[in-house]
Formats: sequence, C-alpha cells, structure tokens
Amino acid sequence: MIGGFLGAGKTTLLSQIARRYVDAGKRVGIITNDQAADLVDTRHLQGLGFEVGEVSGACFCCSFNELISTADQLSSVQRPDLILAEPVGSCTDLVATIVLPMQQMWGEKFDIAPFGVLLKPSHGARILDSTGTKRSGFSPQAEYIFRKQIEEADYVMIGRADTMDDATYRQLSEQIELLTPARVLAVSPKTGQGVDEVIGMIESPSIAGARLLEIDYDVYADGEAELGWVNLSAVANSDYAISLDDLAHSIVRGIAAGIIAQVDGGEIAHLKASVRAGDCQAVANVVDNDGNIDCGLAAGRSESGKFEIIVNARVSMDPQLLESLCGDGVRRACSAVGLSVDSIRSHSLRPGRPMPTHRITVR
Repeated sequence: MIGGFLGAGKTTLLSQIARRYVDAGKRVGIITNDQAADLVDTRHLQGLGFEVGEVSGACFCCSFNELISTADQLSSVQRPDLILAEPVGSCTDLVATIVLPMQQMWGEKFDIAPFGVLLKPSHGARILDSTGTKRSGFSPQAEYIFRKQIEEADYVMIGRADTMDDATYRQLSEQIELLTPARVLAVSPKTGQGVDEVIGMIESPSIAGARLLEIDYDVYADGEAELGWVNLSAVANSDYAISLDDLAHSIVRGIAAGIIAQVDGGEIAHLKASVRAGDCQAVANVVDNDGNIDCGLAAGRSESGKFEIIVNARVSMDPQLLESLCGDGVRRACSAVGLSVDSIRSHSLRPGRPMPTHRITVR
C-alpha cells in the first residue's frame, strides 16, 4: 500500500513500480480508491495496460470487505505476484484499520509489505515548517492528517526528486525525522528515480505497520470535511480531429483559474482530467494553486468522434460551488474547440466521518 496526501503523485509512482515488476515477468494487480465513482486514476492506469480494480464510495478503512473482495477478483483468473493499493489521499490511521486487520485476519492469504507514504515537497515545506511563517493553504485539521500519515509510515518518500536541490531535500528530511524514525527516500514518480529503492522496501523483511498511532477522530473528520470533492463525467462529440492533450490541459487550466478567481478561492489539493477517444487517452493534472499543469498521460495525437471526459477535483472549498466550476470549465473547453457536449453527470460531497470496518489498537 502506497499512501500520501492528495496530489503527492501516488498514481504515477504506482505505475512506475508496476512497470518494473511487469518488465521482470511478474503479474501485478492495482487497486484504486475514492469516495465516489468515475476515478481518473483508474482510467489512467488501465490506459497504461495494467489490471485495475476500484473500491469506490468510501475509503479502504470503511470498505475493508470490498478491498478484500476486489483483491480476490484480481486473483480470479491468475493470482498476481503483487497487488499495489492506493488509498484515498485524505486518509490516515491505515495501520490500525488496514495493515493490522489484514495481517491478523488474512495473513495466510496475503504477505503485507511495509507501508510507504509519499509526500509532495511543497506540501512538506509549508506544513512541516517549524518557524510558523509559511501558510499551507489548508486548515490545522487537514495538516493534522498530513502529519499523521507521515508518523505512521514504515518508510517515507519525498517526491519530485528530479526538481529538488540537495538543500531542500536535507531540510525536508530533517523535518520528517522530527516526526518519525522511518527511513526517508528521495523519489521521482515522473522519471523513475528512486523506484528501485522503493521496491527494495516493498520486498524487505521489515514488519509492516510498525507504528501504531493514537488518532483524534474528531480532528481527523474535520480535516477531511474541509475538502470539497467532485467527480464529473461527460460525453462530447466532434466530426473533426481534436487534440486530446490540448483538451485535457484546457479543462484543468480553466477549472483551476475559476477556483483561484473566487473571493474565497480554495487550496487545490488535486485536480485531474482524463479525455479518451477510442483507444487513445490523455490525462492532465494540477496539484496546487500555482497552476502548473503536469501531463499524467500524453495521447500524442488528435481524434474525432465520441470523447469521454472525467474530472476529479479535491479543493478546500464548498463542494457545490466546485461542482459548478468543474461543469463550466468542461463546457468552455469543449466549446472553444467546437465539441458538442451531449451529457454531463457530476457528484459533489464533503467526506463524512470515517467509520472503519475494523480498528485494531493493540498489536
């Protein structure tokens, strides 16, 4: 299981890990997780050719039985050598609610690897800043979740190593070491730097879930409820070829601009758009208010016909307003290139209080 806060780059890292195993002749299954259906990450990983199961409607801890049944479904044809699982980015307490229950209840079926947590350097620099001079954009309750994710990890990965200088890495490492004795790794989900070291941790004989924490569920619930969640799916048509990459970028750029323009503009945790036509797919991401767009998956070509669009947004703002901004952004981006939008379906929410299926507090 690879955890970490929203926008950390978990899906890209999972794809890098999975590719290494597949290239080595191993069979890999992946399980994604979200509070609602229509998940960009699932489509992204499927587009890369991986076998993917999805647990939607609640986090892993609140859908433990579905997590187990999804793992069984991945094993129904041919048992994977490895199952990678990506929990919801606003979740913590995963040792007590996932790792230990799986060890105690399903230990004969699964070997549980050490639990890794990935963080984005910009989040870490602002939230872990000991001087108190930096604003993270998130409430103290959401920052609490971020810190607890790090504290319970068996190993911590600092992402975006390809863009980070040595001084920044040392400073972040020192801040993390104040929270946990866990090993710290530098990784780049984008380039694959450090992935071999992550695989070394996955395959190490270390005990998974070594750090069992006390969690204040009132603070945890308030932190999750701060975020507005929107999952949107749309279908559009065009008689002439349109660049999938340009459309995905235009959608996230327009939605991000709408969020930032609000008087009480929220902090973007992650904003993702997937555009698919035929067997071709593009994915674009924005993971902060700086508006920098990452290419999660490049299509590299234009298509005509039916376009299937999915948008996932996690932002610290009112979810109904966010839902409206997402719908407007999709319509504008499609209209700008002459796409006719046939249908839009969307769902917005604030996550409810976590109610784990199991919670083991004594090893």
